[in-house]
Amino acid sequence: MNKNTKKVVAVGLLTAIVVVLQFISMWIRTATFSITLSLVPIVVGAALYGKWSGAWLGGIFGLTVMLTGDANLFLAINPAGTVITVLAKGILAGFAVGLVYELISKKNDVVAAYISGILAPIVNTGIFIVGCYLFFFDTIKSGAGSESTFKYIIITFVGFNFLIELAVNLILSPTIVRIIKIVRKENK
Repeated sequence: MNKNTKKVVAVGLLTAIVVVLQFISMWIRTATFSITLSLVPIVVGAALYGKWSGAWLGGIFGLTVMLTGDANLFLAINPAGTVITVLAKGILAGFAVGLVYELISKKNDVVAAYISGILAPIVNTGIFIVGCYLFFFDTIKSGAGSESTFKYIIITFVGFNFLIELAVNLILSPTIVRIIKIVRKENK
């Protein structure tokens, strides 16, 4: 099997894993949204196959979020803003992870994997917060009452999700490193 065929097969397999993990994670909720478990295969795909594969996997993650109904709360308020936010957060997280991994791995693969694992939930959550401000600020502000809108977004919408997603990626970073090393060794 040639290199391109292996890449297509591997990214296809990672795509399936992203979808399955996202559907499974819809049952693991904190407050308003489910925990994102699919960031790990996005990191693996971006590290092994580059930033564009990471962006693809992030886009699939975003589409799956739409299909699981996790975005329904926002879809009722602003459908276009919801689609833009959900797709952008996944695509940009995957692309950023791939880019950062590519740059850092030239010096140290292990450090690159850990930083990429940390970066994925940061970008994913950061773009979500930006989307909240751009498309849903007035609605969120009215729900916040006397609380600061930023504090309300962090507590109500981001809350423990970000911390759990970050912890999952940190805990699984050694596994990510092993997967990357095994796949690279087999491809040589």
